[in-house]
Amino acid sequence: MRTLEERRPAGSVAYRLDVVAANAADVAASIGGWLCDRVRAGWDVHVLLAQQCDHRPLQILGMQAVELDPHILAAGTECAGRGLAVSADMFASDARIRQEVLAALDRWMTEVTLWHDDWPLAVGHRTTTVQHVLSAAARAFKRHALEAAGIVGAVAPIETLRSDMKASLPVDSELIPVG
Repeated sequence: MRTLEERRPAGSVAYRLDVVAANAADVAASIGGWLCDRVRAGWDVHVLLAQQCDHRPLQILGMQAVELDPHILAAGTECAGRGLAVSADMFASDARIRQEVLAALDRWMTEVTLWHDDWPLAVGHRTTTVQHVLSAAARAFKRHALEAAGIVGAVAPIETLRSDMKASLPVDSELIPVG
């Protein structure tokens, strides 16, 4: 099987999304459909996990996971078409992640997307509630990913997140503002 780099046409631009979470089950349950759709659209999605866990849910969604290393986040700060997605739990528990999110909110070429509640005012006032409508494929893959994570139940057709919705990005966001 060829790598993503080998499948990408020469000279094409890769959009990169770094995802920071505690574990794979949280990613699959909270934003798995959105991430699956991003992977299917050609994005390079890097999932950085704080805890050792089973990565099968992420593999089902088309992603690989690595151990959380904030230096990986900093390495992509100047990339055009870069995104950063962070859970509220990780923001609250790690000062390095807080620093990276706040810096990313100031970078005009970095789309910041957040999930869960309890965001401080410094972040909450700079983001808006958005929704992603899952494709049929994303819903199917998410259902299998949740089963692999031991989570049962129906897969909702919409995932709700927070985003800074930067208009300066070189690619349109599929996230829809709520309200």
